[in-house]
Amino acid sequence: MAPKKILIVDDDKEYLEELSEMLTLAGYDVTAISDGASAVKAAQVTMPDIILMDLRMPIMSGFEVADRLKVLTQTCKIPVIAITGYYTMKEHVWLMKFCGIKRCIKKPVNPIDIKAEIESVLKEQEASG
Repeated sequence: MAPKKILIVDDDKEYLEELSEMLTLAGYDVTAISDGASAVKAAQVTMPDIILMDLRMPIMSGFEVADRLKVLTQTCKIPVIAITGYYTMKEHVWLMKFCGIKRCIKKPVNPIDIKAEIESVLKEQEASG
């Protein structure tokens, strides 16, 4: 079985590199992108199984990226997990739901927690067909 594809989007290049390496070592096929506009294009090209996205990025926020992805036929069903040190699910739940974001993980992220969230969302995705 081919490894699940994950698109990671974060403007913090050091964090992006660390998370990418961790998930690659865990057996995922990882694409790492550092800006929102490139993320929309990368999602259309790579068709990842899941997207991990920072919400607070310059030029195009994670909210905007998720909103654009949800209206595109080829990317609208890709689950998005927000990873943020600024926004919290409680404060921004309505905006996340509006943009199609499935879950939110607060930075700093525990590697065990992020893998568990990924697996949980992927299982939900498979169950819903």
